[in-house]
Amino acid sequence: MKPYLFILAALLLADLVIRIGCLFVVPRNRRPNSANAWLLTIFFLPFIGWFLFLIIGSYKLPKSRREKQALINQLVANALSDHAVLDNVDLQWLPSLVKLNRNLGSMPMVAGTRVHILTDTSVIMEQMVSAIDSAKSSVHVEFYIFSLDEFTQGFFTSLENATARGVKVRVLYDHIATLRVPGYLNMKSRLKRNGIEFYPMLPIQPFKLKYQRPDLRNHRKLLVIDDAIAFVGSLNIIDPFYNTRGRKKMFWQDAMLRLEGPVISGISAVFVSDWYAETGQLLRDYRIVKTSSGDSFTENRTQSNSVDRSCPSTNNVLCQVVPSGPGFEGENNLQLFLMLLYASQKRVAITSPYFVPDEAMTLAIASATKRGVSVELFLSENHDQKIVYHAQCSYYEQLLRSGVKIWLYRAPNFLHSKYVTVDDDVAVFGSSNFDMRSFNLNMEMSLLLYSKEFVAKLQAVEQENRANSSLLTLDEWMHRGKMDRLKDNLARLTSALQ
Repeated sequence: MKPYLFILAALLLADLVIRIGCLFVVPRNRRPNSANAWLLTIFFLPFIGWFLFLIIGSYKLPKSRREKQALINQLVANALSDHAVLDNVDLQWLPSLVKLNRNLGSMPMVAGTRVHILTDTSVIMEQMVSAIDSAKSSVHVEFYIFSLDEFTQGFFTSLENATARGVKVRVLYDHIATLRVPGYLNMKSRLKRNGIEFYPMLPIQPFKLKYQRPDLRNHRKLLVIDDAIAFVGSLNIIDPFYNTRGRKKMFWQDAMLRLEGPVISGISAVFVSDWYAETGQLLRDYRIVKTSSGDSFTENRTQSNSVDRSCPSTNNVLCQVVPSGPGFEGENNLQLFLMLLYASQKRVAITSPYFVPDEAMTLAIASATKRGVSVELFLSENHDQKIVYHAQCSYYEQLLRSGVKIWLYRAPNFLHSKYVTVDDDVAVFGSSNFDMRSFNLNMEMSLLLYSKEFVAKLQAVEQENRANSSLLTLDEWMHRGKMDRLKDNLARLTSALQ
């Protein structure tokens, strides 16, 4: 046989094997829309499609890491006992939601937490620096992006000063997200020079023969001081212009919560689990704060004198930590959001920089509007990721026709905050976006909060966002050009390749 005929026959055989083999491999434990997208890609481009599937087709972490996550989940579940904090709660469906979250993420709901809402980026940084300056024993830092720049200089200086005082400072940052930030090597050098222990999360290590899907990332953002004060939310440790001062001059509008009280145990547990996953070290100085159902935060509790009393604050909030990501068997945050949508009675407001829902989420939103629930989305007219933006836009017509109100935060600012309010009682606040990446690929941390007073204050923030946004209408949206619609449709197809 001539060589070229042999090569041709081998290629045809390989093509056939790939097409038939993918029918057995691709649909296994995968959503139908995702499976269909992969099958179409492989059938049209067998060799390229199969190669891509091998690289990014699985959103499971390596087995060793999943085993570590299972171990730490069991330790947390055993250490953090359930409390009868829901006996006097009016919402009949809330105990079921709390039980769901407990089974998925191992964390109980606790009473007695004091919560401050922070929406000014400079104030957030000042408060975090002040809290670190007051640290006596430990500072635990975990952020998606950890950049050394003019805006974050004070943060790094406070970490260094804390280390010099004998405080144990530990830092975790996402490897890929931080690696692409200018000054990465200088940042690492400064941490090492000052004796600060740090590790990249989910590092890409091709030369160590440790493969994992490269776009599985740790998107959590949290800071814990002395197991007594915590900050959680959407802010990354980076200049709020994200190095766009000389170009788009886009300002990231973030929001964080400053917390004191029993919920700190759950937030600390998330850091401890991630530290253990990256280092193999189970921190022995981690303290579980035991609380009873009657505990509440009062002015007599230990608290930092650095709190800005002008910031909205609420005492005795019921809180539950909800960790999620590929280290868990269930899509914890997606199940949380779905149950909230189906349980809502009057109103749901979703604030997210990225909104690319799956079929279950769009159905839940449509169901809510048909029941007469007012559903509002707070998004941005500006964007930093074109493909994600066009995928998001592909849902606007469907949402507008179902009666959803879409508020677009005016450029050049970019609304990067992430929270949900349901009726007048419940809120979710954290690092999770409303997109399939946050549901499937990113490690996230959210807080479920129950407090009428707290929700009212978060709704006041939503009202500020309305004042800085434009209401999108169906008529306006339908006048877009055909090329934009084509981009939206193509981006929507790629978003299904999970």
